[in-house]
Amino acid sequence: MMTNNMTASGSVDSASINSASIDKAHTSSHRTTDEYFKALYQRDVVLQVDKLTQSFDQGGSKKVILQDVSLQIHEREFVCVIGPSGCGKSTLGRIIAGLDAYPSGEVIVDKEVVKGPSASRGMVFQGYTLFPWKTVKQNVMFGPIMEGRSKSNAERSAREWLDIVGLSKYENHYPHQLSGGMKQRVAIARALINEPKVLIMDEPFGALDPYTRQKMQKHLLDLWRNIDITIVFITHDMDEAVLLSDRIVVLKANPGEVQDIIEVPLARPRDPDIVTDSRFLQLKARINNIVHNPQPQPDFDPALAEMPDIPRMVPLDKKDQQINH
Repeated sequence: MMTNNMTASGSVDSASINSASIDKAHTSSHRTTDEYFKALYQRDVVLQVDKLTQSFDQGGSKKVILQDVSLQIHEREFVCVIGPSGCGKSTLGRIIAGLDAYPSGEVIVDKEVVKGPSASRGMVFQGYTLFPWKTVKQNVMFGPIMEGRSKSNAERSAREWLDIVGLSKYENHYPHQLSGGMKQRVAIARALINEPKVLIMDEPFGALDPYTRQKMQKHLLDLWRNIDITIVFITHDMDEAVLLSDRIVVLKANPGEVQDIIEVPLARPRDPDIVTDSRFLQLKARINNIVHNPQPQPDFDPALAEMPDIPRMVPLDKKDQQINH
């Protein structure tokens, strides 16, 4: 397996040097975040979404989920997509991954129009989408085998990636023998073994406990810094979005449209303690204000407009009455 600074011939990759200079610009105290983003925007566009629209039939009528969504994401950029429930975040991720067809617009990854699944795009879901009858190693080998690589080649690559994600000792275990965080590390290794240009992650840590989630966020950032990968990370968690991202794409709902694209002007690497930093909190408040814009919008789920008052089911005793009054 090559490092992110080497080509197949063993020579230094100039693109990797450029990416390293971006990281240096972002972490140096003598550089500004303006310089970081200037350098980032000079990199090639690896993902382009142009006027994308998606709709589904709903009760005999057409429901528009995404409307005229356009954005550009650059090589080795880490972009989070956030927005209210029903804004089409997951739908956008599935379209980029090639899992869902779309009626209008265009999605281009690495200069190729997305028309279906491809090794150039990897996907990690919130649910643990591992094959329960396969071992950890066999799960990671699945992609290369399907691409026609030999069993020995796939096995060698799988072991390399399991070593990277820290699961070498568990290669012969089955998914039911793993913790939630370990299962997601297997899923990440399975996605990355095909060397995709873009990794799409749909709320991958949403089902994890807070401690494991924090560890996985750090692990993901370590992976991203050390391999040549662009990440599109879908989340509903604002802390997670600010902690991980270079930029945050904020979608509005009904229909899903790009409401704003926000640069995150926080130096890397970012320690989890940054969540208490005043700049972090200010940016989070700004995003929260955009996502929960008080402007009235039609309800995506009509039932939400008629939420009833809950009657008390048990009588209050005297102490409860004093507390509640």
